[in-house]
Amino acid sequence: MLTIISWIALGLGFLSFLIILIDVIKHPQQMMVMNIVWPINGLFFGPFNLWAYNRWGRLKAKDIERDDNRKWSSKVFVSTSHCSSGCAIGDIVGIPIVAITGMTIAGATIFADFTVEFILAYLFGIFFQFYAIYPMNKEKGVFQNFKDAIKADSLALIAFEVGMFGWMALVHFVIFAAHPPKPHEPTYWFMMQIALILGFLTSYPANWWLVKKGIKEEM
Repeated sequence: MLTIISWIALGLGFLSFLIILIDVIKHPQQMMVMNIVWPINGLFFGPFNLWAYNRWGRLKAKDIERDDNRKWSSKVFVSTSHCSSGCAIGDIVGIPIVAITGMTIAGATIFADFTVEFILAYLFGIFFQFYAIYPMNKEKGVFQNFKDAIKADSLALIAFEVGMFGWMALVHFVIFAAHPPKPHEPTYWFMMQIALILGFLTSYPANWWLVKKGIKEEM
């Protein structure tokens, strides 16, 4: 039964990814990086992200003029989505790297997963943040914008990974302690979907605080 549920969840995620991807190709976002952010988040948030994109994302399409009447919480949601997409790419890319290389830390694959995923998630997250703020602040130069990107996203990235890694540790050591799911199994990626959603939830308060303090731009 869990395998069937996993396939359904993964299918809905991929379908949401495709629908949003096709739409951002037809209606590109004002902020270029958001053309990547919205489809990527569809992979784990599924139909909910599709709803959020249609409600809040399309407001920012270049060829669609609408009043931006979003609430503060909605703007923080989009800022968190931006953060989570970079983390998600890093996590998704890191898993097959560890699986193919057979890498372990302290004799355990999961610790290698956490290490590689965190490094890649951090790099992708800062890269995404840089390309969000640089077009608006070119006069500051590349180096200063890069420093601002690190300042704006580090806390949110760490908060995201705490939620994500916490769930995957439970999956590995408690829920499926006898037989943890492997990357070639749909259950593994379903657990990853849940982990990414939980990472989003733990990152949201951090993004709220960063935006409120003016350290990070609302989106």
